[in-house]
Amino acid sequence: MNDRNDRVSDDGQGRLPDHRRLGRELGLFDTDPLMGAGLPYWLPDGAVVRHTLEEYIRDAERRAGYRHVYSPEIGKRELYEISGHWDHYRDDMYPPMRLGAEEAVLRPSLCPHHALIYRSRSRSYRELPLRFAELGTMYRAELSGVLGGLTRVRAIRLNDAHIFCTLDQAVAEARAALELIARAYADLGIEAVRHRLSLPGAGGKYVADPDLWHRATGLLREVLAEAGVAYEEAEGEAAFYGPKIDVQIADPAGRESTLSTVQIDFHQPARFGLQYIGADGAKHRPVMVHRSVVGSVERAVAHLTEAHGGAFPAWLAPVQLVVLPVGEEQVERAVAVVREAVALGLRAELAGPGQGTLGARIRAARLVPRLVPYQAVIGAREAGAGLAAVRLRDGRRPGALPVSEVLGRIAERVAARGTALWDRPPGTGHGGPA
Repeated sequence: MNDRNDRVSDDGQGRLPDHRRLGRELGLFDTDPLMGAGLPYWLPDGAVVRHTLEEYIRDAERRAGYRHVYSPEIGKRELYEISGHWDHYRDDMYPPMRLGAEEAVLRPSLCPHHALIYRSRSRSYRELPLRFAELGTMYRAELSGVLGGLTRVRAIRLNDAHIFCTLDQAVAEARAALELIARAYADLGIEAVRHRLSLPGAGGKYVADPDLWHRATGLLREVLAEAGVAYEEAEGEAAFYGPKIDVQIADPAGRESTLSTVQIDFHQPARFGLQYIGADGAKHRPVMVHRSVVGSVERAVAHLTEAHGGAFPAWLAPVQLVVLPVGEEQVERAVAVVREAVALGLRAELAGPGQGTLGARIRAARLVPRLVPYQAVIGAREAGAGLAAVRLRDGRRPGALPVSEVLGRIAERVAARGTALWDRPPGTGHGGPA
């Protein structure tokens, strides 16, 4: 059985998974009029999913050579005038706040802040490529009519990064970003429906520099060719300062959106006067590669909720293991198993006899709002022999195994990430029978 078939395909009434409904049924997030439209808050289980996703991204970036930074969520209006956001993106920004003689603005993007971090001291070609990453919040003044659940919000937690490199390094860095995106999609169970080369369209919202657009577009085409990625071109979808590669996803109804992006930018390095000292001792302008592996955390969680029907991969699940003692006599042993699981880093809970019959507790753990990937049933025989009868969310029953083996296997699957629930016999391959 393919482990990804354990998701919920609809709600029993023929409706496709919708993250807004599932998010509330699963206890992931909610909203309140006093907080405002487009400003959801995260409930405990949703906070677990979000935190786990963020830690995954930080770890993947660290392994790929990124250095993490923090930058303020507010900046002087002058900062965004320099970056070009004020001229080209003002309608999507919150109005300035008067602070004495200055005006401050909630940031609409992280890239101007990272440009300032880069230019905070002199740089040498020996430092390049220099990769700065941040999970930072930015703000968009979205109209209330377009807001919805987690997909369109006003406070966005963005998985962002900016690579400062030489021109000769730009294609390799952008291609490596595409590969990082592909690995993350495999671990998360996300399927890209297509890649799009987003180009400028008519109108005045784009930077007027034909040479900039020509050079950056040519490099991105080279990236896509080297990566062997088929793509479509789309006019009018570029960022105001340059073209980009968009990785497109689709919801269960087939509606398409952008999750991940890779951009090559000549505009902001020039606007901020960024430099590095080359091997020749002269000053040179770096290229700025923007990339986001999973886009905004909000949109990523919304897509994951729908793509998996609420049945998150085991490593992302808010509760990974429920231990079910058959009767009161096994509660003490079950509590000990929960403690062992927690000590291994697993998110485990007890579902004791006081919560209903064993059958009812098993069903409750497999259905919304639980959808727990692993259950360990402990009866009199299992308690006496140090065993646990394992049940998987997809209906498989590996049987009664030593508790240490059960917890070890679950911990291995969680550590390996990916979408498989249980290890497989040799030679069956990723999608073969378990």
